[in-house]
Amino acid sequence: MNLASPLLTDLYQLTMLQGYFDREMHAEAVFEFFVRRMPEQRNFLMAAGLEQALEYLETLRFSAEDIAALEELGMFSPAFLRWLEKLRFTGTVEAMREGNVFFADEPILRVIAPLPQAQLVESRLVNILHFQTLIASKAARCVLAAGGRQLVDFGMRRAHGSEAALLAARASFVAGFSGTATVLAKPLFGIPIFGTMAHSFIEAHDSEVEAFEHFMHSHTGPIVLLIDTYDTEIGARRVAEIAQRLRQPAIHSVRLDSGDLLSLAKNVRGILDSAGLTGIRIFASGGIDELEIERLVGNGAPIDGFGIGTSLDVSEDCPALDCVYKLQEYAGRPRRKRSTGKATWPGRKQVFRRHCSSGRFDGDCIALASENLPGQPLLKTVMRNGARLDRPESLPSARQHARDELERLPAYLRTLGQADTYQVDVTGVLRRLARDVDAEFH
Repeated sequence: MNLASPLLTDLYQLTMLQGYFDREMHAEAVFEFFVRRMPEQRNFLMAAGLEQALEYLETLRFSAEDIAALEELGMFSPAFLRWLEKLRFTGTVEAMREGNVFFADEPILRVIAPLPQAQLVESRLVNILHFQTLIASKAARCVLAAGGRQLVDFGMRRAHGSEAALLAARASFVAGFSGTATVLAKPLFGIPIFGTMAHSFIEAHDSEVEAFEHFMHSHTGPIVLLIDTYDTEIGARRVAEIAQRLRQPAIHSVRLDSGDLLSLAKNVRGILDSAGLTGIRIFASGGIDELEIERLVGNGAPIDGFGIGTSLDVSEDCPALDCVYKLQEYAGRPRRKRSTGKATWPGRKQVFRRHCSSGRFDGDCIALASENLPGQPLLKTVMRNGARLDRPESLPSARQHARDELERLPAYLRTLGQADTYQVDVTGVLRRLARDVDAEFH
């Protein structure tokens, strides 16, 4: 399976390209990627996936195997297939940084390229940007709820495929997670990896104490002992006894994975503290999401970190965003979709963000890119002539940017419940352009 193949697309992209080729429609086109409307479960969204999007565009090419596969379909002309063999992305890309907070209708990426190139890349760009933005937005809510406590991505086994598991680890790290349990994320992306043990390790031994001791002797990293296989509080007492008997300072944490985490965490904390083991941390997992984190933290649970699995990697409460990649200009003329409930703003746009004196966000304005308005312009040119202008941004840098963005959120947007709508204006110039386009194409 070659995920870099341009055949990882929708068939209609290629049938449209055949039509563009036949009619010699190669003029410059402008497409923008944005989310049409905010989900009810989200007060803001966080952009992610730009690095993979740019990598895809830079390496776009049809191999001999790709051309042969298309030829076997019998749907495309020989001349068109010969043209595809030489196709490369030669356009410009303007985008928000990874980790940027954004809202409905705000473009986070713009492609400016000959029409066939800009059209062909639609499906894969939406695929890349949608998923990582979806996960980063979910992870950011967990970060806000955790209040600085450690968060680790535990969701690989429930993710929808191998690529999703890896990109979920990446997107959640950008949003502020400490790392992931997915080992391949370390060599691929440099993301810290964390691990504990499974219940099967405990069950495979004749006693829980024996299992703990064997694991401690065999493991060279920070030791996290899973204590709820049989009885959580008894497990905690056994950890305390082992730590005192062996004078073992390497026990980093105990992990709770089931039951009433609030009461269990308090009881376990009491057991460990009574044994003088105040330095052993408590880590919780097992069906946790940001709402459960908020509940536990709000009720004073002495939990130092959380493993977030299924709810994160499939964005359980909001599994999809209404995101699109739409034509906004072709051959120098603004274009606009007018479908009921799906109308778009025409032309190349910029998002200007205002900040109040405290540095918090104070409203956005969507304008034509040619307008010069107060505030910070959020889209920057990142690729020209099919090549990046700068080296890829490091994940730590993107992560710091995401942290800064979350700190600048107004207080009402930091809540997990439904908040008041953040103010996003549309300029009069853009509104007039939309009316002019409607009149021209009526």
